[in-house]
Amino acid sequence: MWLSRSVTVSLLPSIAKFSPFLPMHNSLFCSHLHSQTSLHDDAVSQFNRLLHQRHVPSIFEFGKILGFLVRMKQYSTSISLIKQMEFKGILCDLANLNLLINCFCHLHKLAFAFSVFAKIFKRGYHPDAFTLNTLMRGLCDKGEVKEALNFHDKVVALGFPLDQYSYGILVNGLSKIGETEAAIELLRTIQRPSIVMYNIIIDSLLKEKHPTEAYDFYYEMVIKGIPLNLVNYNTLIYGFCLVGQVEVAFGFLNEMISNSIRPDVYTYNILIDVLCKERKLGEAKNVLGVMVKAYVKPNVVSFNALMNGYYALNKVRNAKQVFSAMTHMGVSPDVKTYGIMINGFIRNKRVDKAINLFQEMHDRNMVPDTVTYNTLIDGLCKIGRISHAWDLFREMRGRNRQANVITYSSLIDGLCKNQHLDKAIELLRKMRENGVQPDMYTVNILINGMCRGGRLKNAQEIFQDLLNKGHNPNIPTYNAMISGLCKEGLLDEALTLWSKMEDSGCLSNVITFEIIISALFKNGQTEKAEVFFHEMISRDLLK
Repeated sequence: MWLSRSVTVSLLPSIAKFSPFLPMHNSLFCSHLHSQTSLHDDAVSQFNRLLHQRHVPSIFEFGKILGFLVRMKQYSTSISLIKQMEFKGILCDLANLNLLINCFCHLHKLAFAFSVFAKIFKRGYHPDAFTLNTLMRGLCDKGEVKEALNFHDKVVALGFPLDQYSYGILVNGLSKIGETEAAIELLRTIQRPSIVMYNIIIDSLLKEKHPTEAYDFYYEMVIKGIPLNLVNYNTLIYGFCLVGQVEVAFGFLNEMISNSIRPDVYTYNILIDVLCKERKLGEAKNVLGVMVKAYVKPNVVSFNALMNGYYALNKVRNAKQVFSAMTHMGVSPDVKTYGIMINGFIRNKRVDKAINLFQEMHDRNMVPDTVTYNTLIDGLCKIGRISHAWDLFREMRGRNRQANVITYSSLIDGLCKNQHLDKAIELLRKMRENGVQPDMYTVNILINGMCRGGRLKNAQEIFQDLLNKGHNPNIPTYNAMISGLCKEGLLDEALTLWSKMEDSGCLSNVITFEIIISALFKNGQTEKAEVFFHEMISRDLLK
């Protein structure tokens, strides 16, 4: 991310020095009283004033305003203003043509970007590294990395200049599409790879779970005398935590401190989070203490990780203490904080406490996210408070929070368990109408609900629909159907379905055998039950 930011800054050399323009509106750049909209409008007004002056200013003056708009990510506006400028006979120089290419690339309009590239040649200019980097980055951002590599080969063959950023863009592009080996090969062709390129490779290798290779690249940097910075160490610490080598990550923390590189809040948060996930809450709390002693103020992410860890261990009191410490330190809770606490209370079956926290979010004008709504809806459904869950479902849509497969599955489960089977089927229909496709978990809930409610025919229809759509039922799906058939006394059909299950490669688990054996014994088919029992033992399912 920071690579592309560096590239963007390099591509826009006229942006950094824009203070002289808008002499009558200097506050445009330094005052927070202007909103983004007024800044945009003032810049456009100033551009138009320049455009209609009797003595038209130099292209450089227009470029400063255009550069400012690009920094505001007003790409479409910048393109429109350049068109107006050229219509008035004021032709872009190379810097502004580069800027125009940059705008088109950000809007993923690469055909237009390359037409501007052709215009550079027509006007007698020679594209510089900025031009070429912008186009290569535009191709990579769109996922067209092979095209970027082909473009690189062509411009190199023509003798056009490239720089470190050019190869950083290509290495980054290859890594993003999972072509780490190709990125490494490219790195090996570069005479002096930059620290950024090494970081990209190390990050990709760790995300692909290749810690040994990643460590080799780190060691190569050390051998070559390339000094690591904060970003490199954070990448290493995060990556080695990701692959479960937390001790190695702590080794890098100690190394960076000994090299006088001060860890930031992100560094400490990585370690707090991984320790909490490993249920080492004492060690996580110690890291927080070290962080505070080092005068690095914890942020909401630090406290959220700790609270989540304590709730996962059902240590509600400790989680509350963390929340108190957080507010005492002047760190405001965010939506995720409340989501963690609500989830913690739901886990501990303290639904009313969770509802109170949810109300507190409303009082603070905080809009809960989909995850928080799902947690509360699921908790309410599990204790049979369907009407309350339904109210939240309606509220969720009213507050522009999109219900997902988890939301619908929780409601369908609640409806099925409370014998509202027709409503469950209707909700499945609405779910599909709203563009949310049920997953296997949703289907299993419905089949199970129908079978338990004596609606075997509905269960069979849902099961058949699943097969018709080319989906493969899983073990819980087959178990639910076999159980439903056995419950209705349709043992032959149940055994036929069991055979189909086995033939499809979906092998029975202990629950499947227990359902069939129990049904056979109840039906007086003792010998057959014993055959299934011995089969279960032979598969080492009886523990």
